[in-house]
Order: sequence, then C-alpha cells, then structure tokens
Amino acid sequence: MTTHENWTLETIDAILAAEFYTLIENNRTHIQSTFPVTISNCADLEKTIEFIEKNKKKQNDKEGYYYYLRSVASHQLIGYVCIKNIDLKILKCELAYFIDKNFEGKGIISEAVSQVIGYCFDTLQMNKVFICTSKINAASQQIALKNGFQKEGVLRQEFKNGYAILEDIVYFGLLKSEYQSHEN
Repeated sequence: MTTHENWTLETIDAILAAEFYTLIENNRTHIQSTFPVTISNCADLEKTIEFIEKNKKKQNDKEGYYYYLRSVASHQLIGYVCIKNIDLKILKCELAYFIDKNFEGKGIISEAVSQVIGYCFDTLQMNKVFICTSKINAASQQIALKNGFQKEGVLRQEFKNGYAILEDIVYFGLLKSEYQSHEN
C-alpha cells in the first residue's frame, strides 16, 4: 500500500501467518491487555493461520481491512492496523493498532494510522472513524489526538481486557468534515 523510508504498510495478502505469529509472540505481554482477541486467536501457529484466513474472508466480504507494518531494514513485521466494526448504515468504522515494543515512540504507528484514516474516508467513504483506547494507554490516546480525533467521552466498563477485567475506555471520533479541514 505505502512505502516510507524506514517501513512499508502492506495488506493482508502480502504477509505470512508465521511472521504475524512471530510479531504476536514477541509482543504477547506488551499487548495482552489491549488485544485479547488477537492474542487468543494467535495462541500458536495453527490458530494464527486460521485467524489470518478468517480476516482475509472478512476483507473479501468488506467487513474488515488489515494492514501490517514491515521494517525496510530487517523485513520483519513491526506493527498492525485494522479497520473493524464497520457500520455501513451510519458509515462509521473503528481503528485498532499496535506496534512492536522496540519501535514505540518513533511516530511510525501514528503515520501509518494517518494513512489508514485516509483510506477510510477517501476509499471506503466513511463519515466517521473512531478509536477506543484504555484509559491508561496514553500513547494510543496521543495518536488519536495527533490525527485530529476529538475525545468524545469515556465508556464505563465497556471492554474486557486480556486479564478478563472490565475496564473503562476512552472514545475518540473523527468526522470526515474534520478530517478534510485537518488535511488542508
């Protein structure tokens, strides 16, 4: 999809389940509380293969879109961005993302999210994109704010984290009209 000086953003068709499994394994404790479904669906290589195949079907059915960040230097996967919870009646969707713990704080995931937001509005013709983050995930909240999202509120006990604890999430939204003015 997109090439940057240090990384590329690739579609689900360009990645192998084994390399996604390696990314998950290397970051299992790092993303345990925020990506419990992905973690449970990637418990081993066989389950990861099934997970990737299910996501390919979702993408073919236009129910979700999946992007992977790859380091240009090492050719390894270093991150993940997905478009999910697509609502075609309201024309809104949710973004979820993470980056390998060794690549945090470099602006990579923020820029990748920015490109995926453009796809949501320009190609998928969404009216709203939203991001839900844990109240304690300040880095993810900064990514939302940096990309022009507005904090819309806190949803109480809305998310069961990877430790089976219900927690509050912060809801951020970006309207197409805001995106267009933010881009200009």
